[in-house]
Amino acid sequence: MAAIDFNTLSDSEVKAFLDSFDTVLTDCDGVLWMYMNPLPNAAEVINTFQALGKRVFYVTNNSTKTRKEFLHKCKVLNFKATKEDILCTSNLSACYLQDLHFNKKVYIIGSKAIAKELEEVGISHIGVGADPVCKNAPYSTFNKDPDVGAVIVGFDEHFNYPKMVKAASYLSDPNVHFIATNTDERFPVANNVVIPGTGSLVRCIESCAERKAVVMGKPERYIADVLMKRFRVNPDRTLMIGDRHNTDILLGTRCGFKTLLVLTGITSLEDVNRWKESGSEQEKEFIPDYYVESLGDLLPHLEKYKINENV
Repeated sequence: MAAIDFNTLSDSEVKAFLDSFDTVLTDCDGVLWMYMNPLPNAAEVINTFQALGKRVFYVTNNSTKTRKEFLHKCKVLNFKATKEDILCTSNLSACYLQDLHFNKKVYIIGSKAIAKELEEVGISHIGVGADPVCKNAPYSTFNKDPDVGAVIVGFDEHFNYPKMVKAASYLSDPNVHFIATNTDERFPVANNVVIPGTGSLVRCIESCAERKAVVMGKPERYIADVLMKRFRVNPDRTLMIGDRHNTDILLGTRCGFKTLLVLTGITSLEDVNRWKESGSEQEKEFIPDYYVESLGDLLPHLEKYKINENV
């Protein structure tokens, strides 16, 4: 099994590694930044990858921002990027429906970002924002909007019982599309506080609707298909960087990407060592090719490579 400590590589091994890929896919939260705090030297690493001629894509399961908003964040935190470099699940959800030539209305459990991305492609929507719980509310009399043809579930701080009723009621029609932006169970935060992620909400809706959602984000295939079809990404020449084993690393394993785990987010080295010892075929898919304490640890290796290659 792999899971090689990147900092143990020789100069020749680092060169072979860097010469082995043309495309870098990087997760954002827990890898590049925590909220509005960039992780040390992360921007320098990403910008150096680009200076070396690597195409960098910011591939995030976060559905609470539009591509435009992510681009602004990248610029504020000194990460070089264009709008085309950003793949976020709010945009992917809109792209998915656009590819289906969808012409109805969407019921959203999620953020304004999903609504904005739908509006950009001309798709109407309802549901964003608070949906107050009314005491003794006659939920059995809920009247469905007949124009709703899809339900999208993303991160929603207003998630509650009325929203579950509405989503499940719409999804009782098998012709209504059921889309989940992602299935991340929790967010990487400090102080041992658990912040439930979109996956917690998706499972609630899947349970009461008795249906499975089509998932846009990592580790599911749709996001990889977009990269391959739209940008001609070659899996054999691609590196996936992430902090989460069951999204970032699993996507890389499934798609044949090289994988690099950073230990600044969800998955720990103890987790990796446990999976190596377990012998489970499923858990083997969680084991990265390489790991590093933080993305910034790559910077001296990249700078040495630049000098040796006269880049």
